[in-house]
Amino acid sequence: MTLKHRILAEDRRGLLKAMLGEGRKLRAIEAHNPLSGLIGNEAAIDGPDGARKEFDALWLSGFTCASSRALPDVELARQERKLETIEEIAAATDKPLIADADTGGDKLAFRYLCTRLEALGVSLIIVEDKVFPKRTSLAAGVQHDLEDPAAFAAKIGTGKEAMLSGDVLIFARIESLIAGAGLDDALMRARIYLDSPADGIVIHSKDKTGEEIFAFIDAFNALRHETGIDKPLLCIPTAYNFVHDTELFERGVSVVIHANHLLRAAFLAMEQACETILRADRSREADDICVDLPRLFDLIGTGGK
Repeated sequence: MTLKHRILAEDRRGLLKAMLGEGRKLRAIEAHNPLSGLIGNEAAIDGPDGARKEFDALWLSGFTCASSRALPDVELARQERKLETIEEIAAATDKPLIADADTGGDKLAFRYLCTRLEALGVSLIIVEDKVFPKRTSLAAGVQHDLEDPAAFAAKIGTGKEAMLSGDVLIFARIESLIAGAGLDDALMRARIYLDSPADGIVIHSKDKTGEEIFAFIDAFNALRHETGIDKPLLCIPTAYNFVHDTELFERGVSVVIHANHLLRAAFLAMEQACETILRADRSREADDICVDLPRLFDLIGTGGK
């Protein structure tokens, strides 16, 4: 195990709250195991202005956690297994962690989950307003049943009350647009969640044009102005990926999550490596699409000393 990125849970869990408090605009990348978390943690480029550009947080996705185990994203993976994965990612990284709680289960299950995630140093918990067990949001032909928004807001309140530090945020994820319930339903829920213990709002959409998400953002900004309640808004632009993060930030979004790309990239690379080895009847030709072993050793801390 690498020791480079060791950080205590109590030093980590408040990082994202502090970043948002400073007005920073944040990008997160998905992680589904410790190696993907370490890669996302270390990814960086030099921007056009010479400034270092990197991800601000890691998204611990329920979808990619399930998919990496060859399971459908229907809250089938045991909660303890997911918590073990988060613990392993936490041990290998030092960026703020954003945990996907799916629906969170009932109030008791959600309270338990929040306290466990707090103990692991998670900075932000995202819970979605679907009825348990949910179905994955972006699949075609899937029926999505939405939870009563008042009951959902109350569940978030129980999670907030259960935690001790005051450092961990809980964002309410609105699934109205995914479920086909429309913009009015999404805004009705946003109004309730703004006036609830939730620390922020997540809006999800599978409309590839971006028009649906832009309409919500504009209406949400008006709602924030009307109510005087200014909670952060988070977007997951998997479907409308032609939109730049900076445009979403300019429109009033505080956090953007790139939610499944490391798993999808790994899938394609592994498939290509398998096919290359089969065609060549040896592995030499696959070297061009594989990381050099010394680089891998260096990243994870393997060495001869």
